[in-house]
Amino acid sequence: MVGVSDARPSVPAPPRTRVGRPLLSLALASMMDEVHAHSGAVYLLTADEPVLEMAVMAGLPRAFAAPWERIGISAPVPVADAVRERRLVWVGGEEDMARRYPRIAVVLPYPFALAAVPVATDARVYGAVFVTWPGSRPPELTARERDHLVAACGRLAVRLERAVEESLPPHAEPDLLAAAPGGGVAGAPGSAEAARMVARLPYGLCSLDLHGRIGFANAAAAELMGVPVSQLLGAQLWAAVPWLDDPAYEERYRAALISRHSTSFVALRPPGDWLSFRLYPSATGLSVRITRARAVAEMNRSGPRPGEPPARLVTISQVLSLAGALTEAAGVQDVVQLVADEIVPAVGGQAVVVLGSRAGRLHVLGHRGYRDPHVVERFDGLPLTESTPGTQALTTGVPAFFDSRERLEHLYPRRHATPDGFAAWAYLPLIASGRPVGTCVLAYAEPHPFPADERAVLTSLGGLIAQALERALLYDAKHRLAHGLQAALLPHSLPTLPGIEAAARYLPATQGMDIGGDFYDLVPTDGLAAAVIGDVQGHNVTAAGLMGQIRTAVRAYTTVGQEPQEVMRSTNRLLIDLGTELFASCLYLRLDPARRRAVVARAGHPPPLLRRPDGSVRVLDLPGGPLLGVDGSAVYPTTEVELAPGSVLVLYTDGLIEAPGVDIEDALAELGRRLAEDGDLPLDALADDLVRRSVAGRERSDDVALLLLRAEG
Repeated sequence: MVGVSDARPSVPAPPRTRVGRPLLSLALASMMDEVHAHSGAVYLLTADEPVLEMAVMAGLPRAFAAPWERIGISAPVPVADAVRERRLVWVGGEEDMARRYPRIAVVLPYPFALAAVPVATDARVYGAVFVTWPGSRPPELTARERDHLVAACGRLAVRLERAVEESLPPHAEPDLLAAAPGGGVAGAPGSAEAARMVARLPYGLCSLDLHGRIGFANAAAAELMGVPVSQLLGAQLWAAVPWLDDPAYEERYRAALISRHSTSFVALRPPGDWLSFRLYPSATGLSVRITRARAVAEMNRSGPRPGEPPARLVTISQVLSLAGALTEAAGVQDVVQLVADEIVPAVGGQAVVVLGSRAGRLHVLGHRGYRDPHVVERFDGLPLTESTPGTQALTTGVPAFFDSRERLEHLYPRRHATPDGFAAWAYLPLIASGRPVGTCVLAYAEPHPFPADERAVLTSLGGLIAQALERALLYDAKHRLAHGLQAALLPHSLPTLPGIEAAARYLPATQGMDIGGDFYDLVPTDGLAAAVIGDVQGHNVTAAGLMGQIRTAVRAYTTVGQEPQEVMRSTNRLLIDLGTELFASCLYLRLDPARRRAVVARAGHPPPLLRRPDGSVRVLDLPGGPLLGVDGSAVYPTTEVELAPGSVLVLYTDGLIEAPGVDIEDALAELGRRLAEDGDLPLDALADDLVRRSVAGRERSDDVALLLLRAEG
């Protein structure tokens, strides 16, 4: 649990004497002694930025708290919360830390309790203090401890206020570590007999200080480890013994000091001797007992047990790999697939469900690993007010772990009716930007205990998934917006024209927002028709909006009866009057099926292709004017083209023939060959074939518009 203290007890002012040194160290040592804490630190708020800096630490080496020597006020850590919210923050143990502060629990997955208290007067915050206790203490902070911590921090704040008034601003002080018994003990009565007793013991003994340095080792310890006593003294254990140079062994030393619980590990001394190390911690360091681990040696000769899980749930390299993979996920289904492929196997799971919410209801965003999809999909649309583990994790932001079916069904009896074939579950809230965006459900085939360190790792992985999911939800929303806008701005269908068959295709770019400025239209008029295709510069909402304006203008100018050159000139002037910095290419045709003619005007657009009835293809490199929006006085000459029955006109935008590393002339020639070979296909089939077999059929950095016109006999 996290305790809150909003009370501000009156703090008697300390005697008005000049502030001495070391102020912070004395206050911290007194505070720890009064509440029987075994470590602590004082943070000071920097003057020029919202950052807390550690000024002094006591009880443990500063290296244990290295990731938090400088903490931003907005960081999700207890001391920052205490300062930001002006309250005492209480973390009652290992599980509480894993649930509320998973980033800390990943680095320090040990049983310990912590209290963080702001150092503040009514007018100003000076910093914060945290103190810790071994995990063996009761999970609640007593009223006496709470009152003492709040009052002591209040007195410290008054002293700091006085120091600032007297131009003696506080600064960092030397850390406080309990001194190990020194060499003076050797001359004490009985010390010689104690040394002889230790020498007679059949097992190794050594003493480590709080930094892990060896202060004493008996002959048996040196013999077992194969290193002379002279090389052991003064060195850290894992530095003096090469085969102990493994972070896993150093981690056991850290666990013993922080939790104040005895810990142990076994290590292989090459080539085949297994040794057992048992660590007994105290306020001054650790005593280490070293023996031969024969039982472990026998067990390891037979090799690892089948199905034995790895020593670590997820390695650092795996976390980095997962983080990198999740940054590449574009849409929601990409995130679901990556979680299924990368995270589920890494944590020993067999299935995953990603849940979200919309309009007060639960929504299944994706799932993998379930034999019967209906088992999962039946929860889609469930009101968030329903009492299910998925809705609870989503609405409260608190993870839930169920190590067995019995545990789950005890808390949620309705799950009796919806078995999914699994035996354990982890419900991870996905919180990004301070709000829940979903829930990730990991399912296990067998009952699965979730120790506190594993819960911390899973909760942290949930943070990575949450950030990826938030980006993916935004991407999918933009994707839907882009397609909706594009669909609204382009013709829903092409009109039926006498003597002219038409087919059109539009392909969005495969990069960016999938929205662009390419457009086409077919406008019937009295006995005639107009066809237009164009491309507005850019691939964004602005380009799409301008494209809609141009298409509407061309349609309006055509309807009032303007000639092709006038339609182009009017559209050009409109674009300039709009004051946009974007340009547009355009190709406009006035079709006269009765006379089998087309009048063409071009504004910087790729030339159309004409396939004659005999199968020959010609590129109509017609004269034209500049891009629309460049020159208000530009003119656009027209050219008359014959349309014999069976002829096919191909109008397209540059995305159909342009691609990185592809020569435009070669692509245009290839388009002509395809048109010559397949020009007799039905027009819709021909349109599909030309798109599929062009450079646009692969990855596209540009959108594509294609309009085919066939003259009927």
